Amino acid sequence: MNKAVIIACDFNTKQDLMKFLDLFPDEKLYLKVGMELFYAEGPAIIHEIKQRGHNIFLDLKLHDIPNTVQKAMSVLKNLQVDMVNLHAAGSKAMMEAAVRGLMREDGTRPILIAVTQLTSTSETVMQQELLIDKPLEEVVIAYAKNAKDAGLDGVVCSPLEAGRVKENCGADFLTVTPGIRFADGEKADQARVTTPAKAKEIGTDYIVVGRPITQAANPLEAYRRCVREFIG
Repeated sequence: MNKAVIIACDFNTKQDLMKFLDLFPDEKLYLKVGMELFYAEGPAIIHEIKQRGHNIFLDLKLHDIPNTVQKAMSVLKNLQVDMVNLHAAGSKAMMEAAVRGLMREDGTRPILIAVTQLTSTSETVMQQELLIDKPLEEVVIAYAKNAKDAGLDGVVCSPLEAGRVKENCGADFLTVTPGIRFADGEKADQARVTTPAKAKEIGTDYIVVGRPITQAANPLEAYRRCVREFIG
């Protein structure tokens, strides 16, 4: 599996997104389209991005009863996105239903990954507000094992847990890690972060980078810096 830097396109209009993409005339990008942009522009924005030749991680984090998630995935599979996700907290049954719904008639499907714990969630918040009294890393590993058992391809986890996920679920089980910041950057609202270089050392497969690229003075150079530090 090739490593990739995924740019989190947290824009709320097509105009803002296209203005940003015009800064990358010669790059084939891997873009994360989240709730903000998808809810604002609808499925049409996916088709326009694909027409430009970019890969898409559709980040909608589905979490509902198994039947509803299966039906939602059966719709999303037709968008020709490359990766989709859901919340591992929804149970093995929900994840298994997602796999069924995502399968296309030709036997292919997008990469399917599960969110373990959001990188904005600290262990204190998890225990005191979510009432999950296990250590955060233990919860992440348990959720990752559930995702693997359900037939998923990998998980979203912080870079701090990616190595342990690989140890417990195998080298081929994908880790997609947000919470990436440059060594000389700010953490913002992320609680569990690391640098592109450290993520490479840990062995994660994909890093998701938002504001350090999208809000940089020179987004193209910031992206290329991420690629250099993470991929080489």
